[in-house]
Parts: sequence; structure tokens; C-alpha cells
Amino acid sequence: MKDLRSKRKKEKAMVSEMIALYCRKKHKTKRDQLCTQCAELTEYARQGSEKCPFMENKTFCSNCRVHCYKPDMREKIRAVMRFSGPRMIFSHPITAVSHVIEPKKEKKRMQNEN
Repeated sequence: MKDLRSKRKKEKAMVSEMIALYCRKKHKTKRDQLCTQCAELTEYARQGSEKCPFMENKTFCSNCRVHCYKPDMREKIRAVMRFSGPRMIFSHPITAVSHVIEPKKEKKRMQNEN
């Protein structure tokens, strides 16, 4: 149970960091501020992580068979991930590299299950 809590906490922190980076660069906000749209997206993503029934076994939402994001929020988070993902190498290099490797492993595992 503790491991699941720490996984949720880690995921929420990472998505918040990615949205903050996106907001700073795209919406020109200051370091500890988010625009209204990005603040809403952060809260939505954090709630999604908290409620995810697959958290124990999943790696990334993009690999999940069930997409619980509303279509408009899913597009917003995709834009954030496309922009922030490559830039995370400068602030979180280990996490960024594992973020590239893990989805490939997960997709291969899912293909082997089918």
C-alpha cells in the first residue's frame, strides 16, 4: 500500500512539473505560477492519478487500455507531454530517460499478452 501511495505521489509530482514547464514556456508565467488553464489541467491530472484503478501495474496513461481523461483534457495533456517531455532531460535526466525506455517495455509486454 505504501508503494502505491508513493507511486501516485511521484506521478502527480511529475505531471505537475511537466505542466509547470509548459506553462512557463508557452504562457510566459513566472516560476511558481500557473495560468488558469494549466492550473485546471494540473488539478484534473492529479485527480486522475488519485483515482486510477490501474496505478499498481501501469507505467503511463498513454499505454493504458482505458482512457479516463475527457477528450479535450486528453488533447491538452498530450500537448504538454509533447512539449515538456524532451525538455525534462535538463531538469530530471534520469526520469526523462526512463520515460523513454519504460513505454517501449510496456508496449512489448502488452503485445506479448495478446
